[in-house]
Amino acid sequence: MSSFTEEKKDAEADSGPSGPPKAAEDVFGDETNHDIRYKTLSWQFVSMLMIAEIVSNGMLSLPNAMAAVGIVPALILTIFLGIFGLFTAKLLIDFKLNHPGVHSMGDAGYTLFGPIGRELLSAGTIIFAICGTGSELLSGQLALSSLSDNGLCAILFLLIFSIATLLLALPRTLGRLSWLGVFSVASITLCGILAMVGAGTNPVPDRVLNATVPNNFPNAFLAITNPVFAYAGHFMFFILISEMSRPEDAMKAAWVLQGFSTTFYVVFSIVIYVYIGSTVASPALLSLPPVWSKITFGIGLVNFLVAGGIYSHTAAKLVFVRLFRRSHHVHSHTFLGWFTWIFLCFAAVAIAFIFAAAVPIFSDLISISASLFASWYTYGLAGFFWLHDAYYLGGGERELKRRWFGTTLAVLTIVAGAFICVAGTYVSIKLIVDAYRDGLVGKPFTC
Repeated sequence: MSSFTEEKKDAEADSGPSGPPKAAEDVFGDETNHDIRYKTLSWQFVSMLMIAEIVSNGMLSLPNAMAAVGIVPALILTIFLGIFGLFTAKLLIDFKLNHPGVHSMGDAGYTLFGPIGRELLSAGTIIFAICGTGSELLSGQLALSSLSDNGLCAILFLLIFSIATLLLALPRTLGRLSWLGVFSVASITLCGILAMVGAGTNPVPDRVLNATVPNNFPNAFLAITNPVFAYAGHFMFFILISEMSRPEDAMKAAWVLQGFSTTFYVVFSIVIYVYIGSTVASPALLSLPPVWSKITFGIGLVNFLVAGGIYSHTAAKLVFVRLFRRSHHVHSHTFLGWFTWIFLCFAAVAIAFIFAAAVPIFSDLISISASLFASWYTYGLAGFFWLHDAYYLGGGERELKRRWFGTTLAVLTIVAGAFICVAGTYVSIKLIVDAYRDGLVGKPFTC
């Protein structure tokens, strides 16, 4: 399923100042004389930013998923989804290279489905990015509470971490965050290694290990969603690739991302589960002895902070480019440009803070947003990308029939995304209903 020629790109219509440009037009154009230059990222730094964004909360939830379904199904699923994620990344990157004007999932939605697709996928990207920011804020608050033995009200810790996250989101270009991505990857890697050491030196006595665990569908699929969404970073691939100096190297970054994340997920989840057993919590760091829990939370704090900054930066960047694309505010230090950018970053973090603090079921809302959007961004939409370019750039219906194997894989990819979306949303909503029924829902703005 290789990329297609661009022979028909000139036929694509321009949607106007607020929409995506012609496919042949680069997002940021020639930056030779610009004050702010976006296209500076190498594929190595892009891979670091990708890893920093997804190998965080995803990794820490996997041992709990293994305890829910058993070591064999969890291991098979984690490896399969890693390979599947690499496949869909290839389709996404090919689509981006064929359509350089695509800056976000919203632009891709316009190419595929017109104005409605643009608005729907743009809104989904913003919602998912803000939910991702909120998830990292909660992880940071949990880390600070653990380090201080709950020395302050949890809401104050959440506010402190939110302010720090906002500051990291403010640089206008992802290139300014690139070295932070390296530190973030080092942070979460060391955090995981020390967590495995802590679990190995303090194994739980009489722990229970299961190869497989019989379960009902809601509980089993809930556990399955953890590895599914541990790979949910594709939604920001277009934005990252748009700021690469050589977009054609993007697949190298995807190989590094999927190779590192899959290997680390497998090793981490097996080691933690083997030494802690079926009682392992989510996040897994809570199952470690207090000293080890504090050490790992302290080291992982850097990753939570950078990942939150990347998520909120992504939400702000999509709106900013949508508002000012082709204007001098994108590339120049104008008052309007900087005021709008700071406001958008502030709004993204502020909304995430409010939801994290005021909505007791926020973690379940994150699951719903992941089911609704990440299932498509990481998996399902990739099939539409391939079918679109096969039809419009490759030779129409005849091309789809000639490349029947690729067409079949694309359709199955769409079906997989749809299944994850529907089943994940159902399970997440059921959990919320059950929590309210059992009186397990807390109160907003509580310590």
